[in-house]
Amino acid sequence: MSQTSKKLYQKLQKQYSKRINLDLKRIKKVLRKLDNPEEKLNNVINIIGSDGKNSVLTSLKYFLEANKQKVNTFTSPHLYDVRQRFWLGNRFITINEIEKYKKIIENTRERLTLFELLTCIYILAACKTNSDSFNLVESGLLFKLDGTNLWSNPLAQVVTNINFQHQEWVKPKTINEICRQKVGYLSKNTIIYIGKQKTKTFKIINKILKKNPSTKITHRSWKIINEKNKKYYKENSNLIRLNSKNIHSEGLWENVGLAIKMALDLGISSETIRKTIPKIKFEGRVQFIKGRLTKNLKKTKILVDGCHSDESTKNLARFLKNIKIPIFSIWGSLRNKNPKKLIKNFKGIFKKIITVKIPNEPSAMSSNKLYKIAKENGFQTVESKNIKDALKKIPKKDKKIIVIFGSLYLVGKVLSMN
Repeated sequence: MSQTSKKLYQKLQKQYSKRINLDLKRIKKVLRKLDNPEEKLNNVINIIGSDGKNSVLTSLKYFLEANKQKVNTFTSPHLYDVRQRFWLGNRFITINEIEKYKKIIENTRERLTLFELLTCIYILAACKTNSDSFNLVESGLLFKLDGTNLWSNPLAQVVTNINFQHQEWVKPKTINEICRQKVGYLSKNTIIYIGKQKTKTFKIINKILKKNPSTKITHRSWKIINEKNKKYYKENSNLIRLNSKNIHSEGLWENVGLAIKMALDLGISSETIRKTIPKIKFEGRVQFIKGRLTKNLKKTKILVDGCHSDESTKNLARFLKNIKIPIFSIWGSLRNKNPKKLIKNFKGIFKKIITVKIPNEPSAMSSNKLYKIAKENGFQTVESKNIKDALKKIPKKDKKIIVIFGSLYLVGKVLSMN
């Protein structure tokens, strides 16, 4: 991250509340004062869910751009540079543009949360791009009162995997209520795509959407299959070879499959999709990295994954179980991510866990508390002062993999250092 970008985001964090405050009234009031710029955006696709939103959005962006179409994207959170949240056709937003649109928004004299401010900045910036651009918008928390729930008639709305995250924001704390807040407020005039779900969750979603007149396309209309050690996307007579050195887990392939289904429906050819798949990369999602941190590690690979839910940690664990060399891990977590439950998914996988407090994150768990949780679950564990110290506590000899996981914020710090 550039120092300018870092200082800008620190300034925004001081000026605008990072506290989640679910209410659409504020952002809609600001947008009305700005003459409803969101209505000028065409081809809006909302991407909603618990896990997989970013990888579905990224895959679809690759396919659309390979088809010579312009794409704007709004994602959250950023990993190491606030500009990453805003992709505008063929480039990221500039610092000057963020400052310019921030002033325009502040002239409305309305108070917003930080996420709402960033959403408004995206809308104003995207309005200046090609009118035929696709606008891929990743939702924040839930969807009912999320700051991205702004379009009555989007081109499509995509529901990725929904699981038991963010229960602290719903009453009652049930998967039914989480599903209701995510899919019960979808547009009644769009195409709704539903990605792979657990059977129980899929039944709940179907029941909620029963009275929604929008066209609904579910994950049961396509599948990811393995034949003779090769992976394919299969839909009726359509068979697309899935070949990539960058995509390492079954969960990510399911997300790619959802994006492929959408791309095909948008008229993108199977051949364009097939040629594009090897180019797709997901930053911070089951990603092997090279750079400063790996410079002197001749026999060591570093893998980073921002997994912080039961489903995403299980997805990482399934991938790691197939690795035959020793696996060490560096683990950081936010307090509200249920680390006691999530670490159990890695039993028998990690040779040693080095715990670390995520730098500059007030809601991060201490290294000592994570150490105690790992110890209670039978892991060989050691504490560390910071990320560099954690790396020093792993033996330099012998072939191995170091997995840095538990939070996108931790992964963002690592990628920034790398």
